[in-house]
Amino acid sequence: MSEPISERTHNTPAFLFDLDGTLIDSVYQHVLAWKRALESCGVELAVWKIHRRIGMSGGLFVNALLRELGHPLDPEQTQRMQTLHGDFFAEIADQVRPLPGATDLLHTLTELEVPWAIATSGHMRSARHGLKMLGVLDGPAPIITRDLVRYAKPDPDLFLAAAEKLDHPIQNAWVIGDSIWDLLAAQRARALGIGVRSGGYGGDELREAGAFRVYDDPADILRHLDELGVRGT
Repeated sequence: MSEPISERTHNTPAFLFDLDGTLIDSVYQHVLAWKRALESCGVELAVWKIHRRIGMSGGLFVNALLRELGHPLDPEQTQRMQTLHGDFFAEIADQVRPLPGATDLLHTLTELEVPWAIATSGHMRSARHGLKMLGVLDGPAPIITRDLVRYAKPDPDLFLAAAEKLDHPIQNAWVIGDSIWDLLAAQRARALGIGVRSGGYGGDELREAGAFRVYDDPADILRHLDELGVRGT
């Protein structure tokens, strides 16, 4: 006889999702918005260097990029870049779409009573559009944004806060993300990391950063939920 869902999911890991590049196809819009923001402040950087830092918090992102150029910035300049990034991203946010399988994956987890949350390095200002598209903005699942924690990725604060909101032990959680910063944060949080290629990082890079498994996108995760300890019957 099948175990009742309420008992079976007691030991099922919680799913803690990154947002950009993991559930929504927004990485390259963020790259272009950051490029415009940097150029508006007189900083020229190749697009690939910007992409490699997507997933960090805004302040850490700016500092990491400018360290390569040897251009120190004061806090006001850093804040201006972050504000401009938000403005420029808002102009192209209507280009963003959910990644294949994202809404179906979240719906399936909800139906199976598997706990899940979203933890993003973005502020609610930039995350709101994507959360609306996924239909989760005003839903019951916890949404943890940069506004709610002291430090963002690669620090573990976002995922720790998400697990706490779920009242679920972080050691029994999957952290699902598209960047090495998600996976480094997962290790620091003592959670197991799952990588997705949908943000532009290769499988080998994600594994080297600590990914326990790597999938193409949310649709691929949905097809392999049994590998992650989730069964429908």
